[in-house]
Amino acid sequence: MKQYFHLVASSQNEKLGPMPTSYGSKSTCPDTCPLKKAGCYAKNGPINVTWQKVSDGLRGKEWGGFLEDVKALRAGTLWRYGTAGDLPGIGNDIDVKKLHELTTANRGKVGFTYTHKYGSLKNIKAIQQANKNGLVVNLSTNSLEHADSLAHHGIPLTALVPLNTPKTFETPGGLPGIVCPAQTMDSMTCYRCGYCAKRDRQKIVGFRPHGSQVKAAIAAMESSK
Repeated sequence: MKQYFHLVASSQNEKLGPMPTSYGSKSTCPDTCPLKKAGCYAKNGPINVTWQKVSDGLRGKEWGGFLEDVKALRAGTLWRYGTAGDLPGIGNDIDVKKLHELTTANRGKVGFTYTHKYGSLKNIKAIQQANKNGLVVNLSTNSLEHADSLAHHGIPLTALVPLNTPKTFETPGGLPGIVCPAQTMDSMTCYRCGYCAKRDRQKIVGFRPHGSQVKAAIAAMESSK
């Protein structure tokens, strides 16, 4: 199955801000993501229109061409891989070779992303290696309890959190956390914040359900516990 990837030079997304970002084919999304069937913010509106075109090969490039676009980003550029889609590889699998190539293409830039592909030791090791070599890959967990269970891997963590979660919080295991500043501060964007791109940060980043499918996202979060 061919997969396509599309690098946008400057996002028009209000939450992201004017930073480069990318899309990957829908086939990169793993079944381990509780929002895959319902609640995914990317499955609606303009994001989904672009995402579908990329998935159909009508926009974007195959992997080699996409890597060249990443390499062409200016040194020091903060950019996000995977506004929609996950790490390269079909479904739950990470294509380790391609992740290594992406990490190499990111050298000198400040790339970050999120993944639900951590269900195997092979995948965990690949993610750890990417973080070690400068591409910050956050584990997207389904709850604070889930985040606690994965903390021993030493990989940056994010978590789905309830709508009423305060700006700062602790997990049941005592790990400190902060709700995404773009969700709690007026005019804050990922481009201005950059906290998820810090590999050695001390806090988990919590994401309150958002987008047009908030109710579905909450239901999916509850069912994944």
